Amino acid sequence: MRAPGGRTAGADKVGKADKPAKEPLWRDIVGDVLRRERLAQERTLKDVADAARISMPYLSELERGRKEASSEVLAAAARALGLGLPDLLSLAQTRLAGLPRARPARASYQAEVRLAA
Repeated sequence: MRAPGGRTAGADKVGKADKPAKEPLWRDIVGDVLRRERLAQERTLKDVADAARISMPYLSELERGRKEASSEVLAAAARALGLGLPDLLSLAQTRLAGLPRARPARASYQAEVRLAA
């Protein structure tokens, strides 16, 4: 059965299953921590953005991992949530360490060359 555009139905599902898991970006992890903390405190984007003195759309972009924030902006967002910058980064690091790896670590290039020889 053909899907719109001439592709076979189900072809997209096969291609996506074959791709290795994508490693998370730091901005995604930090944004997720900001959002989880804000929601745990039952606060609105507007409330936190106002307290941090950043725009609400910008905070939303940070939480969704769409923007790379400066350390000053991250510190302001953390303070608005009652955290210090080290607290925010520690929470993000803990979350990152708990995620599954996208692929196993590779041996060094020199070790590969020795094995091939």
